[in-house]
Amino acid sequence: MGGERSLRVEENLGEGYVRLRVAEAERRQAKHDIRCVEDMVIELLRNSRDAGAKRIYLATSREGDLRTTTILDDGSGIPEDMQEHIFEARVTSKLESVHVDRWGVHGRGMALYSVKENAESARVASSAPGKGASITVVTDATKLTERADQSTWPALGEDEDGRRTCARGPHNIVRTCCEFALEEYGSCEVYVGSPAEIAATARARVTPSVDGSDLLFIDDLTALPVLERLRAAADARELLSVCKGLGLEMSERTAHRVVSGQIRPLRSVASRMLRKADAPTGPKLVDLYRDRRGLKLSKPDAEEFSRVLAKDFSFIEDRYYVSLVNNPKVRVGKGRITVTFDLEEAD
Repeated sequence: MGGERSLRVEENLGEGYVRLRVAEAERRQAKHDIRCVEDMVIELLRNSRDAGAKRIYLATSREGDLRTTTILDDGSGIPEDMQEHIFEARVTSKLESVHVDRWGVHGRGMALYSVKENAESARVASSAPGKGASITVVTDATKLTERADQSTWPALGEDEDGRRTCARGPHNIVRTCCEFALEEYGSCEVYVGSPAEIAATARARVTPSVDGSDLLFIDDLTALPVLERLRAAADARELLSVCKGLGLEMSERTAHRVVSGQIRPLRSVASRMLRKADAPTGPKLVDLYRDRRGLKLSKPDAEEFSRVLAKDFSFIEDRYYVSLVNNPKVRVGKGRITVTFDLEEAD
């Protein structure tokens, strides 16, 4: 094993990172692996997944020809002295765990190198071992193309094996996130939106590892995991400072809107996609003899009823600044129908 390892490793960089031996042809190919912004996004998502992330937040915005994309996760994190090296060719912490998925092989130490080679800038905004990471990439649309339509969500369908997939829609950043979220469904959650939406979502959805009383004794929020800092920010000024440190650019006015709850948190990509899925066209047959003593709702009818209630709940959301975690739960009992609305926890 030691001899085999030495044949694959050119340099041991410490902290669990190594530089692999890779042919010059493969190094050159890596620069051409990314041909558009959407290719870059999938590499960032795969990188977070391979770091063990369970929650991935992708913030993206464009001003003129420049697009800024920041990905935040709760993965294993990156040591400070490795935060520049990870953008070099063949540097990886995954010597024994190359990942093969629908997009190919991942773990050769070339993904972030390819990202930086095709971007105006790429940097680790903030990270530490065990605290997740925030990586910011700036691209120029005149050099690295992207789809013109970046707002349309894809339609959900099924492939020939009956698996959920994106059936229609432009191959934009949103669709890239949707395809990844469906592929990794159950193993990690993905959120995509503007920097303000991502900040609002993290504040609402991230579970703190430190009690509120213990926060009083923390002088610097950078001691917390990356995602928890957004929730721990006490006011707009502190949130603005945290966001700047994580690569999330916004104005002070926008930070006030986030803190006051004017910007609603996002649902996860998979949750939004599956919620929009069409109900089955053929309802199950009802056994009238068995069901003559009580009401029985077919599953499609119950799901449709739940979607209608979720839509109507906006009346409450708009007036009381509350949001649903999931679609309402519908239960049928003897002589009654019970609907449960699970609300997000208030900050």
